[in-house]
Amino acid sequence: MQTPADWGGGGPGPWILLFPLIWAAAVIGAVTLLRRTAWRGPGGPWRPVDAGRTAADSPLAVLGRRFASGEIDEEEYWRRLSVLEEHFGRTGKRGVA
Repeated sequence: MQTPADWGGGGPGPWILLFPLIWAAAVIGAVTLLRRTAWRGPGGPWRPVDAGRTAADSPLAVLGRRFASGEIDEEEYWRRLSVLEEHFGRTGKRGVA
């Protein structure tokens, strides 16, 4: 009887290549699933940088508080704000976080 696994009686045939591909797909799928779910705990390696940060602790809010308290002058505020906007994007009108 001729089966797909018996390639003319001389060995397993090209179907043997299908099994490593199935295993590779299973491993890649498992790693992807773990990266998206289980490894995102508090100490996970793929945790976003600002995951534990509140809106009041954002760099733009800290800069605004420092300017309001008089720690930095207006020139330094605008210079630092332009750098932060390049990195974090604009969050409000005229730099108000």
